[in-house]
Amino acid sequence: MGDEVLMGGAGIPDRWERLWAPHRMAYLSGENRPKADNDVPCPFCTIPQMSDEEALIVARGKEVYAVLNLYPYNAGHMLICANRHVADLTELTESERNEMQAFTAHAMTVLRKVSNCGGFNIGLNQGALSGAGVADHIHQHVVPRWFGDSNFMPIIGQTKVLPKLLSQTRDEIANAW
Repeated sequence: MGDEVLMGGAGIPDRWERLWAPHRMAYLSGENRPKADNDVPCPFCTIPQMSDEEALIVARGKEVYAVLNLYPYNAGHMLICANRHVADLTELTESERNEMQAFTAHAMTVLRKVSNCGGFNIGLNQGALSGAGVADHIHQHVVPRWFGDSNFMPIIGQTKVLPKLLSQTRDEIANAW
């Protein structure tokens, strides 16, 4: 056999089962992401104009809001977004920073209650070079974690299994907020 069969070349059957997550391609290809060369409006400015259910908003504050990530790493992955369109942590007022951190802490409390998670990844990606998909509007990620959630699916299958619909997850978290 040639190398292409051993490596599962295009169109050649092999023994590997593949799991597909085509919805991730929308994100990877830049769908709904504003860039210098397109006319896509900032999603984090548009979201607050929608109903909470439609936008997957969990809670609204005076200066920030909590919304489920449309392309989550884990079930319950939330974004804490400033209402004001600014890119950098240094551009937020002290009041905005304080409310962002208060919402982050409350999100952790709620996610522990609703999903019994064991830990969190919390972070800001400042600028496109750091991985920010929407670099011009500051948002903090709150990603719940469980023991064993890095199983074969994301490692080998490059697929994340989310056990609930985003709308159901949003309702549970919003009700517990």
